[in-house]
Amino acid sequence: MAMSAKKTDLRSRELAQIHIAKKDLGLDDDTYRDMLWTVARVRSSGELDHAGRASVLAHLKARGWKPKSNGFKTEPPKNAKVSKVALISKIGALLTVLNKPWEYADGMAKKMFKVEKITWLTSGQLHKLVAALEYAKARMQA
Repeated sequence: MAMSAKKTDLRSRELAQIHIAKKDLGLDDDTYRDMLWTVARVRSSGELDHAGRASVLAHLKARGWKPKSNGFKTEPPKNAKVSKVALISKIGALLTVLNKPWEYADGMAKKMFKVEKITWLTSGQLHKLVAALEYAKARMQA
């Protein structure tokens, strides 16, 4: 399968999850579009990029939506390396919980690693950034 086909497939699955969550949570169209605007600054889910879809899904899960299991184990093996895309998605979810923009993560990357954008970080650096955001989340919740 070509890389673009995989990306399209992932995008379709994520958009489907967003629409299923909308239905399961009983959101009317106006409330749904307001939520999209608040979380990702778009009015249509079709305008969401990968990070935006991750943020919206994290927001919907935080509001009580639980995806139904398809019977397959979705967690990677304990010794598997986490991809950069997954780490960036995690960062997006943490930023949503912290109510911070993506520029906040870029600023942390610059301060911690002297790198301008989080997309330029290595996997190891992304792990450290996730840990720093987890600490910030714990401080906020305390």
